[in-house]
Amino acid sequence: MAAYRLFKTTYKNTNGETAEAAKWYCEFRDHNATTRRLPAFTSKAASEELGRNIVKLVEYHKATGGQTDPALSRWLTDLPRQTRAKLMDIGLLSRERAASCKFLVEHLNDFKAFLTANGQTPKHAGLVHSRAKRVLHGCGFKHHSEISPSKVMGFLSDLRKDTDAKRGMSSQTFNFYISAVKQFCRWMVKDRRAHENPVAHLDGLNVQTDRRHDRRALTTAELHKLLDAARGGELVQGMAGAERVMLYRLALETGLRAGELRSLTRSSFRLNGDKPTVIVQAQYSKRRREDTLPLRPELAETLKAYLGLMAPAATAFPTMPGETKVASMFRVDLEEAGIVYRDDDGRVADFHSLRHTFVSNLTRGGVHPKTAQALARHSTITLTMDRYSHSLMEEQVEALAVLPDLSEAARQVAVSTGTNGPEMGSSDLAFCLALSGGFLASGGSANRRSEGAASASRDTIKNPGIEAESASIPGSETQEASPGFEPGDNGFANRCLTTWLRGQVDWRTW
Repeated sequence: MAAYRLFKTTYKNTNGETAEAAKWYCEFRDHNATTRRLPAFTSKAASEELGRNIVKLVEYHKATGGQTDPALSRWLTDLPRQTRAKLMDIGLLSRERAASCKFLVEHLNDFKAFLTANGQTPKHAGLVHSRAKRVLHGCGFKHHSEISPSKVMGFLSDLRKDTDAKRGMSSQTFNFYISAVKQFCRWMVKDRRAHENPVAHLDGLNVQTDRRHDRRALTTAELHKLLDAARGGELVQGMAGAERVMLYRLALETGLRAGELRSLTRSSFRLNGDKPTVIVQAQYSKRRREDTLPLRPELAETLKAYLGLMAPAATAFPTMPGETKVASMFRVDLEEAGIVYRDDDGRVADFHSLRHTFVSNLTRGGVHPKTAQALARHSTITLTMDRYSHSLMEEQVEALAVLPDLSEAARQVAVSTGTNGPEMGSSDLAFCLALSGGFLASGGSANRRSEGAASASRDTIKNPGIEAESASIPGSETQEASPGFEPGDNGFANRCLTTWLRGQVDWRTW
């Protein structure tokens, strides 16, 4: 085994005397037989341990072709950052191994900085960072190598339990925390700070079994009540009624989110011409790209009057309250309009419900799903149709009206009025028998009836007073086949009756 040497350096103090440094140095030969020197510790025992473990690190590196001795993982974790960095520069410690030795709090801070640099808003980056940090610190993990999937699930499961003080975490929130931890661990692997993602196999919960904040779409009648209440209402959260009406209408007719509405300026609107639009800048759009949305001409005219002589850089809704207060403002207008916040099914009507209403109105109006997806600016059609399209109970009841009424009373009425389909009457039966009689009399060689025979037979059915037997029905004698008709056969009568009984042919209109 290669040896190491400990020594202390000397220096001249302020009195010109030779003095010895307090810290030891460790000298050794690395895997390339190059002499290296590392600062050790003031304690000789700790410096000797450093020397011994460095020698083990070198020997294991040479024996395995660059691997790090797993037995030294804990020791490497406790080393000062500068020492680990020096070992990495020498080549005795891989970047991944050095990164795994850092505390998770350092990695989490780097992760947050990466999200911000990658285009995420500071708010979103902070939210993901805080969720991952809460789980990892709550589990007691200090280093990436300590992350245990079972401990993560156990910690979050405990948060889902109800207590006397508050209700436990919902399934949706549970999934948000799982997603944040998985995103952090994926980043660790991509940034070559770790070899594997220990929580890659973790799955979220079924949120449909534990809905806490399901939103609903407002009906057209409720929308009119809401706008009327806001129009005649007083100042709420510093926002005047007329301004609230304009805000609600724009949300209802564009589907813009609260943050996007708050970002709009006078220059965001293009109101002249036959195709008015509103533009949301990329930094405020949820999908991080500039969005141009069409406006209804009626709304564009109203916006012209509302924006008036505003400067191009002026905020369109300067008094719109912040994220939490805009919800309170909306609740006030709901109460004034007599609209319940939470309906009998537990669904709520909040400010974001205006966006739900926008998408639901598109789908109810027969707009193609892909067009609705584009207007809603959703990444998938599933999100548009499943989460944001609300089908009202009244519409479902109306949809059932297309089904046939199978009640006995309805059947009796249909029979008595002759609207119950092809019922077997005497004239119908006479027509079938008379029609088939000619074929039977001909011994199976007769041709099918001519157009004249068909006309006579139908006249018989339409005039019940005329006996079927008195109708002149050719076919009792052999005749030439009329053009366009196939030869008859002895089974025609049976097929006629069977087809009629199955309801496939209405002989009254045949």
